[in-house]
Formats: sequence, structure tokens, C-alpha cells
Amino acid sequence: MSFPLLTAVAALPAIGAVATAAVPAARRTAAKWLALAVSLATLVLAAVVAFRFDPGGDRYQLTESHTWIADFGVRYELGVDGIGVALIALTALLIPFVVLAGWHDADPLEGTAPDRRWRPTQGFFALILAVEAMVIISFAATDVFLFYVFFEAMLIPMYFLIGGFGDRAGSRDESEAAKQRSYAAVKFLLYNLAGGLVMLAAVIGLYAVTADQLGEGTFSLQAIVEARASGELTMAQNTERLLFLGFFLAFAVKAPLWPLHTWLPNAMGESTAPVAVLITAVVDKVGTFAMLRFCLGLFPEASAWATPVVLALALVSIVYGALLAIGQRDIKRLIAYASISHFGFIILGIFAMTSQGQGGATLYMVNHGISTAALMLVAGFLISRRGSRLIADYGGVQKVAPVLAGTFLIGGLATLSLPGLAPFVSEFLVLVGTFTRYPAAGIVATFGIVLAALYVLVLYQRTMTGPVGPGVERMPDLRKRELAVVAPLIALLVLLGVFPKPLTDIVNPAVEHTLSDVQKTDPDPEVEAAK
Repeated sequence: MSFPLLTAVAALPAIGAVATAAVPAARRTAAKWLALAVSLATLVLAAVVAFRFDPGGDRYQLTESHTWIADFGVRYELGVDGIGVALIALTALLIPFVVLAGWHDADPLEGTAPDRRWRPTQGFFALILAVEAMVIISFAATDVFLFYVFFEAMLIPMYFLIGGFGDRAGSRDESEAAKQRSYAAVKFLLYNLAGGLVMLAAVIGLYAVTADQLGEGTFSLQAIVEARASGELTMAQNTERLLFLGFFLAFAVKAPLWPLHTWLPNAMGESTAPVAVLITAVVDKVGTFAMLRFCLGLFPEASAWATPVVLALALVSIVYGALLAIGQRDIKRLIAYASISHFGFIILGIFAMTSQGQGGATLYMVNHGISTAALMLVAGFLISRRGSRLIADYGGVQKVAPVLAGTFLIGGLATLSLPGLAPFVSEFLVLVGTFTRYPAAGIVATFGIVLAALYVLVLYQRTMTGPVGPGVERMPDLRKRELAVVAPLIALLVLLGVFPKPLTDIVNPAVEHTLSDVQKTDPDPEVEAAK
């Protein structure tokens, strides 16, 4: 029996979460170092997964399959394709930076009134590791029920991270801040739980269909896809479309796709910067990943049927998110609305049903994770120095903290997909893939690039240039720990911007399999014959 590598890469942060939570209350620093060590060890295991994966081999590799709930056909099944490998690597890569960036975010609140509570440091880092474990299992699960369990379970630690460890910036008193955190956390939980309940009904419906036609119910993704491809399993048109909608709704909430996006600005605005990164760069990717793996794989006809509406919603997300980002006064909410626009690009690429579009969407998931992490973490360092999230409270930062301003600029330029930085490659592929099948949609999406340049450059101009604003005069530049967080992310943005081949080599074969599931091929180029 081969070593269960996928189980190990998910179990390590889960065990680390328990161990971190068990560290004595007086040993806060020890808990931080333990969480960092576990996250780095998980990164090493994720690197082993990527090294062991053969892009030219079977579709799903490093597979594990064990009986879990035999009476209901539920199995503990894991396996990764190239898309899963890329997103597991992204998750494992970002968590050490999240831990380092949040090194002091859960320290006791000092020098304040006695009614201000102490924040449990051990719990903060344990919850981060718990989220990492659940996200990795979600990217590896090939049993639909197993995926559903962890898709929902990750909401619990995220709820406590949002509601219990909010941003300290601002002039609000603690009671008002606590109310806002509670509102954001509850809104996050209710939106995602509602989507998850609809998905649960669809999961049960899928099991009923397989039991009726195969003689035995199953939740195995591979078994269902193979049965559909062979004609052994067929679904009535209306049944397939209803099941597709049940899955898609849950994933659209998580993604988040307009008009199911409204929880994200609240959640990111009230969270600490590392938790905001965890939300948009890690957890939300489960939604777009699941659209590729489950919606397109299980319901190919319904996916084609829904494509025009999904493309329209994606375009609204692109333009709407960008327009609202332009009008924001809060730095973190601006980045949140920018992310809504970027997720619109990802979903556009997925449902363009072309190899360039879906390959670009997968690259976009990875590159957006890195670029958003860089921008949000630098923004978090900036906000912690000034004590305000309002753009108007800044000005002239580049004169007093040039390294901070420079890294903020690079993160912003990556967000607007500047050529030479990683997101440009993915956004270009999404647009090319969309133009080849839906040229009108590609034209509208291109307008989002113009808007992105506007909100990023205006944000930089208002915060970093001009006269030095009040309260900015003595702002310190990035410290060694902060540089250790930001520098590797910027290096990755440059490296993947000029040499994306290692990532595309892993992703492209998986994209071909996904297109095969929905029986789509790339459109032939339309070239007029010479006269």
C-alpha cells in the first residue's frame, strides 16, 4: 500500500491546529512558532505532491479510496488532477505568509479599558491551520459527499476568525467594532449555509439518480463521470438542470458571483488583513474550483444550458466590482470589490468552454491568490501603522516609507494585470479564450481592465503620493518580518509573469479532460481564404 500523501498533507495542519490550541495560555510565542513550523512542513508535503504528480499520467493521481459510510455509498476518496495540485500548492504556499503577517494580530489588547477583552492567540493560529486542512481536503476530494462535508465545515473556523479577531484600525469603540464584526461573521455564515443547504438537497438528489439507474447509489465523482460517458447513467433534462443549479448556487456564493457577493466586502473589511487573505485568496477558490470539477464534470448538458446566463452574471461581476472599487473610501473594501471583479474573470474563463479560457481561469485562481495576498498584506501593514482604513487619512507615504510604498505599488500593478507580472498571463488567456467563442462577452470583459487601472492607480496616488498627510510623518518602513512576508510573494509574481510554463504544464492536461467531459473543443479560427 502506497503512502497516503494527500491524507498526510491535509492531516498535518489538522493535527497542528489541535497542538497549537493546546499550548498553555502563557506560551503565546511558542504557539506562533508551532503554527509557523506546521505550515512550513505542510508546504514541503505539498511540494512533494506537486513533484510526484505526472501531468502526462492518469487524470486523477495519488488516489486513496476507503469505505466510510457503506450503507449510503459514501467513501473516503481522494485524488488530484493538475488543477487540484496547483490549488493545493497555492494554499500551502500562502498559509506561512498568513501566519507571519498575523504574528501580532491576536496578541492581548494593552493600555485600554478593563472591559476590552484579551484575544486568544493560540485559538487564532489554530483556526488558520484548521481552515488550511479543510481547504486541502476539498481540493483533493473525489467523493461528492466527502467534498460537501468539508465545503461546509470550513465555515465554522472562518466564522470565528471573522467575528472573533477583527481589524483594530479605526476610531470606533470596542463595542461598536464588535457589533460590526459580528454582523460580518453572521452574514458570511448565513449566505454560505443557505447555499450549502441547497447543495445538500442536490447531493441527495444525485445519489437517488445513481441508485435508480446503477442499482446502487454512489457519490464517487469518477464513477459517475465514467457512467455518464459510457451511457450507463443518463439524467432527464429537467433533473440534470435542477441538480446543476443546486451545486452551482452554493459555489456561486462561495466564489462570490454577483448578486450573491454582498457578504465579501463586510467580511474582508472587518477581518484582519491575514484573515482577509485567507477568505479571498484561499477559501473562495474552492467555489470556482468546484465549478470546474463538479458542475462541468457531473452535469455537462446543464452546464452548456446555463452558460449564457453564467457569462452574463460574470460580466456583471467584472464591471460592477470594478465600478464599486473605484468609489470606495475604505482600502480593504476596495480590495474586496476588486476581488469580486477578478472572480468574474475566473468564472468567465470557466464557462467560455475553451482550453485557453479554462486554462487561464485556473492560472487566474493561483495568480489572483498571490497578487491579492501581496496587496492586502501590505495594506494591512499600512493600516496598522496609521490606525485607519480610510484612503483620505493617507498621503505622501512614499516619502517616509519608500519600501512599503514600492511593494504596495507592485501589488497594485499585479492586481491590474500589468504585463510582466503573473496575473497578466491568466487574464490574457481568459480574454483570448472568451473572444474565440463569445466575442461580445470578451469586449465587455476588456472594459474591466480599464476600470482596474483606474481604481488601482487612484488608490496609489491618494495614499502614497502628494504631501505627507497628518499622522504619516513618522510612519516606519517595512520591518524584517514584514519584508519576509512580502518579498517572496513579489518574487513569485515576477517569476510566474515571465515564466508561467511550469504551471501551465500541470494545468493544461486537466483542462483538456474537463473540456472532454462537456464534449467541447476549441472553435476553429475563422480565416478568410485568399482571393
